[in-house]
Parts: sequence; C-alpha cells; structure tokens
Amino acid sequence: FTVPATKISLDLFLLVPLPCPSPVTLSDTSISSPCPACSKHSMGTAGDSCKHQYAAFSVGRKKALHSSEGFQVLIFDTVFVNLYSHFDMFNGKFYCSVAGLYYFSLNVHTWNFKETYMHIMHNEEEAVILYAQPSDRSIMQSQSLMLELQENDEVWVRLYKRERENAIYSDDVDVYITFNGYLVKPSLD
Repeated sequence: FTVPATKISLDLFLLVPLPCPSPVTLSDTSISSPCPACSKHSMGTAGDSCKHQYAAFSVGRKKALHSSEGFQVLIFDTVFVNLYSHFDMFNGKFYCSVAGLYYFSLNVHTWNFKETYMHIMHNEEEAVILYAQPSDRSIMQSQSLMLELQENDEVWVRLYKRERENAIYSDDVDVYITFNGYLVKPSLD
C-alpha cells in the first residue's frame, strides 16, 4: 500500500501550523502590536496563570452517633475522595488551601424517635443547620450551601444536643452519613 506524496505533504501541512508571518514584539509586559495575520497571538495581562487549582473531598461514616456532650465534632471513617488530603480524617475538618467559592453538602439518616440537630460550621461559626424532629420513622436528611473561603479556613460538622436525645443512624455496614465539598471557583487574588 502506497500513499501519494502530495497526500502526505497535505497531511503534514494540516498537522504542522505555519509560523506567523509577522512576529509579535513584546514591550514590558504587554503586546505592542497584535499579529496582523491572525488573532490567535494575543496575550493576557501579566501574571495570568494557566495553572488549574482543585480541592475536593467526599467522606462518610458507618457508625451511628449519639450526642452525649453539648457539642461534638462529627468524625468520619470512610474516604471516597480526599484530593491532596485537605480533609483531616482524624479531627473531621476540611482545611482550605485554595481560597475561593466552595460547595458543601451533608447527608444523614435520622434515627426513629430521636432528634437530629447538626450544624455545618465555618471556622467556629454556625453556617447552616440540618434538623429533623423526633418521628416514628427514620428519613434521609440533607443540607447544602456555598461558602466563600479564605486560605486556612475550616469547614466541619457539629452534632448538638438539646433537650431530647440527639442522634444519627448507621449500621456499621453501610454508609448512611456523607459530607462532601469541592472548589467551584478559586479566588482571583
């Protein structure tokens, strides 16, 4: 099988871009004149980064939890995703390494006849509550939010005890409790 020489040169022409007929000259950090032959040689402002920044975690818990203290940090025992280990499994907290806009979600299984009262915490402040009244049936509850985080901010889940017994259900086999977070958009600073 042979390929005509003209076909090969045509393919090479299509695969190898031709150099711009008019070189672009640089002055300080901006372009002094755009390429007159095409619009593909424009540059961004000085310091624009092409580097992508990521942060994501998804953790779960297989053990039920009854609150016996006023406040209790929810510790997780299962890792689905922990990109760059930004979620600390030992203390149950996500530590922000990339400032920006984040999305978080919490899913729990309530316990029959017990109250479920939890907060997603931003540093030491209550950001949102996940609450279920005592009922004769258990249900899945969820809460989600977006937060603007700075470097070294912490996001975690706190179980709170009020007048009634506060609990979240699990059976030591399946994962009924999940906490997820990911970077939507890094800060420009």
